[in-house]
Amino acid sequence: MSTPVFDVQGVTASLGGSPVLHGIDLQLRPGIWTCIVGPNGAGKSTFLKTLAGVLPAAGQIDLQGRPLGDWPRNERARALSWLGQGETAAEDLTVYDVAMLGRLPHQAWLAPASPADHAAVQRALQQTQSWAWRERPLGALSGGERQRVLLARALAVEAQTLLMDEPLANLDPPHQADWMRLVRELTAAGRTVISVLHEISIALHADDLVIMAQGRVLHHGSCDAPTTHRALEEVFERRVAIHPLSGQWVALPVY
Repeated sequence: MSTPVFDVQGVTASLGGSPVLHGIDLQLRPGIWTCIVGPNGAGKSTFLKTLAGVLPAAGQIDLQGRPLGDWPRNERARALSWLGQGETAAEDLTVYDVAMLGRLPHQAWLAPASPADHAAVQRALQQTQSWAWRERPLGALSGGERQRVLLARALAVEAQTLLMDEPLANLDPPHQADWMRLVRELTAAGRTVISVLHEISIALHADDLVIMAQGRVLHHGSCDAPTTHRALEEVFERRVAIHPLSGQWVALPVY
């Protein structure tokens, strides 16, 4: 059996002195897309931040078999790419320069960008259909365009594992579909994607679902499993129902 990309044991975390996560135990498989879902206030974003190491937590978090805290900062930043919710960058930076920020973990202090850095940025901007605006300032873009550039910054890291909190924010349906296709290309190449999503029908396209409520993991299983569907319906108080449609699972509102 392969080493989990994340092995989480007894993790707790607080925000502003108030406990948010309560004793989470979880193992996440490498090389697949795992989606974290649950009602508002479930602790999804907080949990993802603890995995990224941007929020302190008690308990044990191992990344690829090593304690997260034992990773040197730059080495961890090369192994683990982070796209937070509502992130931005300086308005006057060009799209190209924003994406180049993703290459900082690969660069020596004050060193110029290498040919490998430029190639990675070009790939990332092309993957997010942002290459055509590479010379425009970030402040001139729409919300959806900015989100695609910030996604390109995360992709430019070329990390083995990507953590994304609400990556579909401000994206229209065609670009949501582009993001899903990109995720499948990443996992087909052996990389790991862990995302928090509110869009349940899109989350059901993942390989595994982690279902959270009140700072706890209630269920972790395959998106195709009937037990996962029942757990989803329960956590949303049966206000959604999971149905098959055209070879995929969809979450329909119940009213």
